[in-house]
Amino acid sequence: MSLFTAQVRPGQALGFLVLGATLHDILTRLKAEPQRFPKLDLVYELTSPVKEPVILSLPTNGIRLRFDGPEQRLRLIEVLDFTKSHLTYNDRDVLRPVTTAQASSATSPIPSQSGPTYRHIYKNLLGPTFPGEYIQPDADDDTAAALYVLSYPGLAFSFPIESSLWSTGKDAVSLLSSSTSPPAGSMAIFSGDSWVDARERLFTQTIDPSDKFGAILKGKDSVPAEVRLVKIYGGGRLELVRSRNHNPFWIKLGHTSPQELVAELGPPDAIYRKSDQRMSIHKARQGAGVNRLDPNDIRLHDDSTDTDQSSAHTATDDSDDDNGEGEVAGNVSGECFYNYFYHGIDVLMSTPTTPSQCPPSQDSTTQDGNPEVIVLTDASTCLVASKLILHGNVPGSYPFNRHCRCRWEIQYLSHTSGEDVVNSETPFMDIESRLHEDWKSIYKNAEEAKARQRGMVLNRDWGDSPGSSCELLGGWEDSVGGGRLDAIGAGIEDVKGLGNTTLFGFPGLVFEVLKNGVVSSVTVF
Repeated sequence: MSLFTAQVRPGQALGFLVLGATLHDILTRLKAEPQRFPKLDLVYELTSPVKEPVILSLPTNGIRLRFDGPEQRLRLIEVLDFTKSHLTYNDRDVLRPVTTAQASSATSPIPSQSGPTYRHIYKNLLGPTFPGEYIQPDADDDTAAALYVLSYPGLAFSFPIESSLWSTGKDAVSLLSSSTSPPAGSMAIFSGDSWVDARERLFTQTIDPSDKFGAILKGKDSVPAEVRLVKIYGGGRLELVRSRNHNPFWIKLGHTSPQELVAELGPPDAIYRKSDQRMSIHKARQGAGVNRLDPNDIRLHDDSTDTDQSSAHTATDDSDDDNGEGEVAGNVSGECFYNYFYHGIDVLMSTPTTPSQCPPSQDSTTQDGNPEVIVLTDASTCLVASKLILHGNVPGSYPFNRHCRCRWEIQYLSHTSGEDVVNSETPFMDIESRLHEDWKSIYKNAEEAKARQRGMVLNRDWGDSPGSSCELLGGWEDSVGGGRLDAIGAGIEDVKGLGNTTLFGFPGLVFEVLKNGVVSSVTVF
């Protein structure tokens, strides 16, 4: 194993581990160097994986990374073992490693030093700072040691000390600089003037590394502004809120062109030629006289596989059906997905189609903030955006780490004052209740609404490839799996048994929901 070497940048980064980077960015980079990072442990809250912090541990490297749940952005970098990585600050070693040559040539055992001393930090690395913070051990834990936190702007060191040696007004400098005092046990990199100030808003403050470290995060010279939030207005209208003071970008399904997408979001990370039509069996039910489906239902079932197929392939993947026998009505040559892994979205490009109807609670004639409608010169050949898939990147889900997490809000459900905004962190039970209430006027009765919006189970564990993993099952009681702790050193693709998901459809929306009630993805059409 090659040693991880990194420069310490207080308040900013540890090497390429940049504060504000997304979980997807960090995991992708770590997995690209398995010799240097052979083991990655991901820990998350099983019942609230998108609300509670996510912890990524690198035990072989002595590093722990903490991400917030909603945005999945790196908030805290902790070094728990200084001997497992080679860290420098302004080209000076934080802890000078003992080389193999030194160890073999020494006539007597070299005393082990597990971390930098207070004297080394104070004299050689960072210089003076304000008095630190004394943290008492838990009263019910007799084995725990007290801690003294020496804090600098964006950087802090923790020193274990005996509580019996500490008293109010004690000279910490003389105590910690003693030759008998233990070295620092850990180091933290954070955004803030001091650890006392930063820890109160560690997971809530706005943080955006794109201005200074965009090239580090993505490995490209030019990085488009990140999509921080997608606002869903209904009727095929979406507003993409972006970082770095960029103006919002509006997508009008059925009108927005590929050229506009590339100009605003950059070229797609991959392009997938859509050909999977196995769910087209539901079209045949249209005239069967049983459970008759309306056009919205047909589109839901026909395209439900897109939650998997849109991003499971490389940029050059096309259909392997050369004779065209697998084609069905409605599959148009040239139809494809634009995969934006670093924005957390996939966009279906197809010939113009009529987007879904406006919500009953919204006046269809009101176009405040709506982008100018694009007039196509030849609707039969031009491709336009007809569908968006917004990925949640939920830990424990089948497609975890294919995309960055994309946050979203359903704006037309926020018209009632006093109610919480329905967004990507809202449990689906609450989303479903609000949507039922908003759309109930388009159905004849409650029974029809329930029948139209029933769930469809999607199995992602069958077959050797993502392309063969979508099947219909009997019902929710057949589902297995769910969130869990995952050892991901071997790669997310090798983790099996992550369980089924269920698809729920409403006009213009398809939700893919995990067994714990968390929305894994939402398709807008």
